[in-house]
Amino acid sequence: MTEKFSRYDAADHLRTEEEITLYLEAVMEEGDPALIAAALGDVARARNMSQLARDTGMTREGLYKALSGEGNPSFATVMKVAHALGLKLTFQPA
Repeated sequence: MTEKFSRYDAADHLRTEEEITLYLEAVMEEGDPALIAAALGDVARARNMSQLARDTGMTREGLYKALSGEGNPSFATVMKVAHALGLKLTFQPA
């Protein structure tokens, strides 16, 4: 008998604001821009990508592409997405 596994999706496990915050903090520690974009995409899918598209004035497809981890979103796009998700970016000394 073979076992079947479904694909892991972090968005399925981001249910609370605390979970989202901890997830994004961990990703920011890594500092990899592609990972950060993908993590924002995970949060966007957990929150409702279609509503986010309306809130940012971008297309859903454009958001999926930009936040895929393979996309290269501009800083303006990252800021739009963060704002629409109710998040703010902060800087602190390393």
